[in-house]
Amino acid sequence: MSQYVDGFVIPLHKDKIEAYKKLALSASEVWLDHGALDYRECIGDDLDAEQMTSFKTIAGCGPDETVVFAWITYPSREQRDAINAAVMKDPRLACTMEDPSAMPFDCKRMAYGGFTTLVHGSKSMATA
Repeated sequence: MSQYVDGFVIPLHKDKIEAYKKLALSASEVWLDHGALDYRECIGDDLDAEQMTSFKTIAGCGPDETVVFAWITYPSREQRDAINAAVMKDPRLACTMEDPSAMPFDCKRMAYGGFTTLVHGSKSMATA
């Protein structure tokens, strides 16, 4: 069965990166504890691609903002739905759910979607 992925693109003010990282570390633990297979949060580093639409443009970034590109992988869409329901009830994230102003970013500007895996390639590095 194909894995399922939730994807996120978030504009983030550069002075909020550390606060966001703190939230992401906590969220990672919660999602993984509830059964997510993988949790990634990436901060924009090389966003000014020529002759292409940049992530800054699609995220609607201002001059003092960067982009968070994130994804969570699940065994299936059904399990994603169950995991997310459990995460939303988890007391470790209660402060962010109850008070959106405590978030280091504007949730209304976040792009989110669920994706069925079309191709999955990976390469494990063996250590000697």
